[in-house]
Amino acid sequence: MRISKLILLSASAVAVSSFILITSPESEATAAARDECDDTALAILEATKSAANADYWTSYANCLNDPDGVFADCESDAADALQEALDEAQEQYDARLEVCALLGGGPYDPDLDPSEFTTSIDNPYLPAITGQTYVYEKKTPEGLESVEIRATHDVVTIDGFKCRAIRDIERLDGVLVEDTVDWFAQRNDGTVWYFGEIARNYEDGFLADIDGSWRHGTDGAKAGIIMLASPAPDDFYRQEFFLNEAEDVAMVVSTSETVTVPYGTFTNCLQTEEWSPLSPGNFEWKYYAKGVGLVLEFDPSDGERLELVRIKK
Repeated sequence: MRISKLILLSASAVAVSSFILITSPESEATAAARDECDDTALAILEATKSAANADYWTSYANCLNDPDGVFADCESDAADALQEALDEAQEQYDARLEVCALLGGGPYDPDLDPSEFTTSIDNPYLPAITGQTYVYEKKTPEGLESVEIRATHDVVTIDGFKCRAIRDIERLDGVLVEDTVDWFAQRNDGTVWYFGEIARNYEDGFLADIDGSWRHGTDGAKAGIIMLASPAPDDFYRQEFFLNEAEDVAMVVSTSETVTVPYGTFTNCLQTEEWSPLSPGNFEWKYYAKGVGLVLEFDPSDGERLELVRIKK
């Protein structure tokens, strides 16, 4: 069985139509209503759709060369996977447009100067005391999840910015799931900025991938805010910016919450709602206590709570 000229032409049409979608003339009204943030969302939509189509044709080719398989079934599975990927790309596009609306549009290009930053992080909602380890636990259907977060003595320079290395280790029933190093620095106004991470993800004790890793100044990645200096309800900000890999955002919900976890009860806590356009519809609430930091992560979809259980000094 060979691919017909018609199929090859349809494959070419996918790429051509995508190109036309981005470059075709727009009316003055449409152009005026769009900006760099919206255009970025559109460009990534087209890139994601193109990647999905490329995956389909690779699967199609493999179907042609599978002597033990039924071609029709194999191709049908590939077509289903393509449709799912296209649907997800559209949902991510819609989610990115919502973020653009909340940010007010425009390009994301924070004006940062290395001379304005320090590795001494004393923001009251996110203090980073070197050598101190925060221990969290969460009961899940898969088992007991435990997380340890420690501000290390390590300092790295990223695109001219000196950053404190924060190590985050996650285990499920004692088995390593993720070992991440985040890089933070505090601006002279008290805002803590996030300059990247190296995320090592494990399966069955073996390194599976480093998905989600990024670094400010590399491949278009840019730093974001991990904690505001003076958070107020409805404040909205990007936490990280690496398209199609790390796009977390956050909104301040409240600064007067009371939270009880195994480590204690805390009043006047900051509550944020955090999500990513990469996972439309999923979000979590985080609670920070002054002088302590993160005390609770809550997932409203399933009620699971990651709670601070102790601090090791």
